[in-house]
Amino acid sequence: MQKDLTRASVVEAALDLLDEVGLDALSMRRLAAKLGVQNPALYWHFRNKQELLNEMSRAMLEPSLGPPRAGETWQEWLNRRAHLYRSILLGRRDGARVIVGGNPGPSVGRKFEQELRIMIAFGFGPAASMLAIGAISHYTTGFVLDEQSREHDPSPERIAALAEEYPTVVAAVREGGTPTSDDAYAYGLRLLIDGMAERQDGSRG
Repeated sequence: MQKDLTRASVVEAALDLLDEVGLDALSMRRLAAKLGVQNPALYWHFRNKQELLNEMSRAMLEPSLGPPRAGETWQEWLNRRAHLYRSILLGRRDGARVIVGGNPGPSVGRKFEQELRIMIAFGFGPAASMLAIGAISHYTTGFVLDEQSREHDPSPERIAALAEEYPTVVAAVREGGTPTSDDAYAYGLRLLIDGMAERQDGSRG
């Protein structure tokens, strides 16, 4: 086993390999070949592929979690947090699928605990805090799953060809962009955050 082979270096190499071959082709054998080691060297650090995927999901999730910046409102914080999470998922091939199939473990759980306490300090109840953050996370993960499952958005020519049969859909796309655009994501996120604000104001009333 190489002396410089560590749990962290294996995860980093696995994420690079993910970008190269995708989740379906990612295997312990291919990862060992990429690192220039034999398979048993990897199993010294990870008992199986699922354990590796769990650690990969942790490495992707942790940078998106954290407290608000100085002076940020809870709306600004959640908005920034969600956009960062989406960019991290999009930055890796099949990134959303890794998150869906992985268990990031206690370190991410501790950061989530911290976020819930921050939401409570902003005036939300424990359950409302958990459900709200969960709704944004699930929305973002699902949105990126859809994005990463599509090879290409419709071309202008394709949209023009569909205009006769689906005029309302085409008009909507021309006005607001495709359903997987950055603007579409931001619109849906704003609906969620605005809804949270309304419920918070109502509960205070």
